[in-house]
Amino acid sequence: MIGIDLSGKTALVTGSTQGIGRAIAAGLARAGAAVAVNGRSEDSVQRAIQELAADVPEGRFVAAAGDVSTDEGVRAVLESVPTTDVLVNNLGIFGAQPALDIDDEEWRRYFEVNVLTAIRLIRGYLPTMIDRGWGRMINIASDSAVVIPTEMIHYGMTKTSLLAVSRGFAKAAAGTGVTVNSVIAGPTHTGGVEDFVYELVDSELPWEQAQREFMRTHRPQSLLQRLIEPEEIANLVVYLASPLASATTGGAVRVDGGYVDSILP
Repeated sequence: MIGIDLSGKTALVTGSTQGIGRAIAAGLARAGAAVAVNGRSEDSVQRAIQELAADVPEGRFVAAAGDVSTDEGVRAVLESVPTTDVLVNNLGIFGAQPALDIDDEEWRRYFEVNVLTAIRLIRGYLPTMIDRGWGRMINIASDSAVVIPTEMIHYGMTKTSLLAVSRGFAKAAAGTGVTVNSVIAGPTHTGGVEDFVYELVDSELPWEQAQREFMRTHRPQSLLQRLIEPEEIANLVVYLASPLASATTGGAVRVDGGYVDSILP
């Protein structure tokens, strides 16, 4: 079997100080890439790098601090990491809110963080990838892009937008050696998701029971019938970042535990 080797490649993962982003950073480093770790503050990035270095002793990590939901933060990251071979747009916010209570400001905030952040960084890195004739752009979407959740339709809207962004920029990069894909991640076990689960089920329940109740009542379509672990998302991202995925572009690739009840995407 051919292994995944990213030796000599660089990668930037936004929102990689915790959760799915941190798992992706670790996975890319294990495959040999030098990984730029991004978070809003220098302190949080340095803590994450220390933790990642302990988990992946052979890994190479550099700091790319900056709040990429802002123009200033994007500029700071681009200055720290002027070029990269792999861009993973992982940063995102989510939260439960009744549909009619979502005001204009909140709609704009979700679109700014979850969609425009990715677009800004794609604009920043795509030209040099095209010039070199190789690159990987991966946008972390969600099952919520396809199955819009009633408790957070603003989040679902942004993830649907990311699918369109990925497809459109894949066309812009056609024939250049650069691939652009989105990953449809299913319900995943992170600290933030634990808080979200307890917003929707009895907060007195032990975690394993709360997780089962959440999946039963709020995500019954899941064929996995459990939350996905961040490392399982990372495995797919590492593949898409590799030379092995050279013929996969413009796609919405699922690692959703069978949650989306359709044959495609």
